[in-house]
Amino acid sequence: MHTVPPKNRGSASVPFPGCIASVYRKCHLFDVELPGRGVSLKESAFTIPGPRIVPPVQTPLGKVGLGVCYDLRFPELSLALVRQGAEILTYPSAFTVATGAAHWEVLLRARAIETQCFVLAAAQVGRHHAHRASYGHALAVDPWGELVGRCGGAEPGLALVEIDLQKLRSVRRDMPVQQHRREHSLYDCQD
Repeated sequence: MHTVPPKNRGSASVPFPGCIASVYRKCHLFDVELPGRGVSLKESAFTIPGPRIVPPVQTPLGKVGLGVCYDLRFPELSLALVRQGAEILTYPSAFTVATGAAHWEVLLRARAIETQCFVLAAAQVGRHHAHRASYGHALAVDPWGELVGRCGGAEPGLALVEIDLQKLRSVRRDMPVQQHRREHSLYDCQD
């Protein structure tokens, strides 16, 4: 008899003293084969995707929207969170070395710029086992897309950054992208 191992739920949580304020289960699973780059991973074999995004949670730092790892590649998620009031987006991740080197920083900066949010991205670093290593390079990006904190890719580290909500408000006031955003019907493809 063959038993199937139970699937986990990739998630991020917002802890508060005495409770967990919010839990998000990643919606987008990394099922990718990049033979020329040494990447082969099928998350759906061991992870159940989350059924929905969760509303941003109010914290002492600001309103935090949650995403996990591969969710970063889907701007619709971050745009939905900013429509719900997010000021800070988080993406704890374990990007592969190949995809991290190519896309990690540019994707984080793009999410910060298009949402005009702070983006905080903890990043697992190092070897998991003989066939898997994570890129690392934890980053913090401000609403203008500037890097305000970084940890290297070889060793675990810690970066402290200031979350200046006045800067966020200034960026949003001076370039009101969300107010300029057109209705969804503009982007629907119709013949």
